[in-house]
Amino acid sequence: MNLRTTVEAGLVKTVMGLPAKAQRALSGRPLVLDGQTLAPDLQLMLALQKLARKGDLRGADVISGRAAMKANAGLVGGRQPIGAVRELTVAGLPARHYLPHGARAVRAGTPLLLFFHGGGFLYGDLDSHDAPCRVLAEESGVPVLSVEYRVGPEAAFPTAFDDAEAALRWVHDNAAELGVDPARIGVGGDSAGGNIAAWTAIVAAREGLPLAFQLLIYPCVDVDRDTESLRLFGEGLYLTAEGMQEFTESYLLTPEDRADDRMNLLDVKLPDGLAPAYVVTAGFDPLRDEGEEYARLLVDAGVEVELRRFVDQIHGFLNIVGVGRSSRAAVLEIAGRLREGLAARS
Repeated sequence: MNLRTTVEAGLVKTVMGLPAKAQRALSGRPLVLDGQTLAPDLQLMLALQKLARKGDLRGADVISGRAAMKANAGLVGGRQPIGAVRELTVAGLPARHYLPHGARAVRAGTPLLLFFHGGGFLYGDLDSHDAPCRVLAEESGVPVLSVEYRVGPEAAFPTAFDDAEAALRWVHDNAAELGVDPARIGVGGDSAGGNIAAWTAIVAAREGLPLAFQLLIYPCVDVDRDTESLRLFGEGLYLTAEGMQEFTESYLLTPEDRADDRMNLLDVKLPDGLAPAYVVTAGFDPLRDEGEEYARLLVDAGVEVELRRFVDQIHGFLNIVGVGRSSRAAVLEIAGRLREGLAARS
């Protein structure tokens, strides 16, 4: 970490740790939209990002965007404790296995969350989501296996989905070596990773592959979205409408890609036997409405669903576990629900 990054990290941690009243005084009038009030620590963080000209997820190009996402994740993720981390290769892909403190050496019968990172299908890797995976594993007691699927534009659609399906099959084939109970495997992910996880659950149900839980964190499920949340929150709140359009145009190169079921889960006929789902949305997220619509479709299909909207949060809050209070509190609640969903045993 260079001097500038060290200074930035210290500044972010300091201001995000100020009392709420002090944060309000620094950030100005509370941001209230759609009857929701943005958390004061996030409002101040966004103001600082704007001053630093780092106010959204996009970069000038894919390479700079990836670097910026990873750098930002480092600033807000902090150094999170974990019992042990193992670097693995899963279906030919880099992967990271997080074992919480107190977990015995790999043994039969433990649950597992197979996790797919977000990043608009163009950004993200094991490092960009290292901090939240540590927190989810450590706080839930559920080991997490994060898989670095291939992203575009180098790996064209639908490679990411193919990778995810292969990863789930690999986990089942290697459950004994992983010490995993095949009946207590879940899939999860955030944003683009939420889309990938949801599709992987659909494939599992169609093929009769055991799956116990879906953790879908602000998933994108409708490529041609026309929602009120997009209009309300599509500017100035990290993930922007313009940025999403650029991601779509860079990743989905043909009309057939855009029309594919994998990118339009709101139009998919959902199969019987889908795993129970915990669907998380953020109040100030352009993706809020489509994620909640997908939760309703799951309910209509007879799936056991819990929908949780964190009304004061923005897209990307899963990564903000090392600074501030509001986002970490939300992630801890998600970890608690993960524990319940996969019935982790001590």
